[in-house]
Amino acid sequence: MTNFGLIDRYREFLPVTAATPSVSLGEGSTPLVRSQNIGDSLGCKDLYFKLEGCNPTGSFKDRGMVMAIAKALEAGKKRIICASTGNTSAAAAAYGARYQLETLVLVPAGEIALGKLAQAMAYGARILAVNGSFDDALTAVRSIVEIMDIELVNSVNPYRIEGQKTGAFEIVDELGEAPDMLCIPVGNAGNITAYWKGFNEYQSLGRSETTPKMMGFQAAGAAPIVLGKPVLKPETIATAIRIGNPASWEKAEAARDESEGMIDIVDDNEIIDAYLRLAREEGIFCEPASSASVAGLIKLPELGVDLTGKTIVCILTGNGLKDPGTAEKRALIELEYVEPDIDSVMNLLNSGK
Repeated sequence: MTNFGLIDRYREFLPVTAATPSVSLGEGSTPLVRSQNIGDSLGCKDLYFKLEGCNPTGSFKDRGMVMAIAKALEAGKKRIICASTGNTSAAAAAYGARYQLETLVLVPAGEIALGKLAQAMAYGARILAVNGSFDDALTAVRSIVEIMDIELVNSVNPYRIEGQKTGAFEIVDELGEAPDMLCIPVGNAGNITAYWKGFNEYQSLGRSETTPKMMGFQAAGAAPIVLGKPVLKPETIATAIRIGNPASWEKAEAARDESEGMIDIVDDNEIIDAYLRLAREEGIFCEPASSASVAGLIKLPELGVDLTGKTIVCILTGNGLKDPGTAEKRALIELEYVEPDIDSVMNLLNSGK
């Protein structure tokens, strides 16, 4: 059975022409899974998790990358470049490899999760580790594209936002209407921008009657939008949102204000608590940055937000295997060693340990 990609599925809503190639790795159509336990504990009517980790390279970045690559190919580009905390580099390298584009990625040295770095390596990208932050890397690539004939595929590329907005389309298509709230992690702020754009476009075309309140959450050590100023040395266990000066800052604030939503802070302990609850109460393994959306949702009643009777969607942006080190350190369960015979196994199980 053919899995049509986003460009084919949502062509009428995307800035494509007859000259735009139909690029795809099978991205999109990610599961919208109803909560079994967390939603009931919060009094929600319905809580859903959008599993963007089910995209081809394991994160939501594939949605935007497919559009950026299609337009780069249409423009005759031979090379692409990005700055990345990991997921963008994985997506760029994968689509670059598939469509024979030379891929160059700049990552902050020592600040990228192993699973993501391994992907970029496997896909054959050229990787430059910058002695600085993601923001330093992004500044560098923005300067490079002014000099070299190379396509920038970070979310400052407007086609990235166009691809990522399709996540909002899928939610409405599946639920039949927009949710009351959308909870989403905020790092470089392209995704909250994209979802708000998608919900607005669908409403304007009569595909939904309402739009959700956009509830964005930044990590406490990397919360420039909440603080109202750039964070020079962002720090959080949630590496995917460890960004001190978001490229889509103003657009994220517009999404918050126009939707009558909020952008707030969750700390690393809250992020890890939500990360473990998702795994152990819902059977969903996501990377730490993804669980910021759920950590924020859990915190909303403390902030005076009534969740009673609400339909809420949390965007889980990436797969847990992106960052195996966090699981190893924070979700460690001690192995119980036993001899390979039934009596030894039964004795251990019956010991109550």
